[in-house]
Amino acid sequence: MWDVAEELNAMLVFAEHRYYGESLPFGNESFSDSKHLNYLTSEQALADFAVLVEYLKTTIAGARYSPVIAIGGSYGGMLAAWFRMKYPHVVAGALAASAPIWQFGDLVPCGTYFSIVTNDFKKSGTGCSESIRNSWNAINRLSSTDAGLQWLSSTFHLCSPLKNLQDAAILKSWLSETWVNLAMVNYPYKADFLQPLPAWPIQEVCKFLKDPSLSDKLLLQNVFQAVNLYYNYSGEASCLDMSETATKNLGQLGWYYQACTEMVMPMCTDGVNDMFEPQKWDFDALSEECYRLWGVRPRPSWILSMYGGKNISSHSNIVFSNGGLDPWSAGGVTQNITDSLVSIMIPDGAHHLDLRSRNPLDPKSVQQARALEICYMKQWIEKARHSH
Repeated sequence: MWDVAEELNAMLVFAEHRYYGESLPFGNESFSDSKHLNYLTSEQALADFAVLVEYLKTTIAGARYSPVIAIGGSYGGMLAAWFRMKYPHVVAGALAASAPIWQFGDLVPCGTYFSIVTNDFKKSGTGCSESIRNSWNAINRLSSTDAGLQWLSSTFHLCSPLKNLQDAAILKSWLSETWVNLAMVNYPYKADFLQPLPAWPIQEVCKFLKDPSLSDKLLLQNVFQAVNLYYNYSGEASCLDMSETATKNLGQLGWYYQACTEMVMPMCTDGVNDMFEPQKWDFDALSEECYRLWGVRPRPSWILSMYGGKNISSHSNIVFSNGGLDPWSAGGVTQNITDSLVSIMIPDGAHHLDLRSRNPLDPKSVQQARALEICYMKQWIEKARHSH
């Protein structure tokens, strides 16, 4: 983005999403109950952006007739695409990077996401995904006794020891989330998007996970070495905290509320096409949990009503980019829809690699993707200028 802004002579504006960071409509009360949270929706956020763009155009000298392009990655990428769909008079086009706009309803199979994570590990080392698949039963066997729970707590250097089977279940979901995060940040160079990590971190992790046939304890000691690389690459952590998966707070509370209302993304695992414990998509459990926490019920089909699901061919000027290593590509647009709703695939890319700054270690595929993205942006700008 930084490099492109310079090339296009553009101004970069980062708009903060309502209820995140400091944009709290009710100050400290914003998260107190669902009455105050009611205004946290993607539609409201898009309206904020539209109002902001109009405001900037009237207050910044020379900006009145400047074309605007929406750019975002992940949820931000979904918003960028939806912004162009809903406010085509405000933005000339959108780059939606790693935007899973189809991870809703039954638009895509619920298991693809986790099979992509598994594939990343499978490709990064022999025995790697199999070791992880075998680790779940190893944990189950050990957590059936108090001595086993104690052994797990000390082997994984946990800040708070496991006391029962519920704690063991938390350990397993913490490990699962770690593998997923590694798939998202499997970048070709040292980076610290979620945690400080080496280049191609999954390859580094897989060096510890070569032999899936080891005994339970030896296997789990290796699993510890692998997650320790993720949580303790800097070597500064004295213990590992299961309540923390991403060091920077990416606004988890707000996102959790959104997942409980409109951002309902079905996910499932079967333990065959993926390396995770089998778990069906359980909408009712989600609904009960959301009701318990916020007093709200999720609306699984609302996003489809609002943004059209797969029926979006009447829109224009959106580039959807996806990385072949990124699990979120499961819900992404990975084929051209029309000649102006375009998919760009980056086989060696993880989560929105194309939006990151240029790096000498960038694979060719992301360099080509960026060049193509700029090419489309120039067309949009040209076209917008002509219409004035």
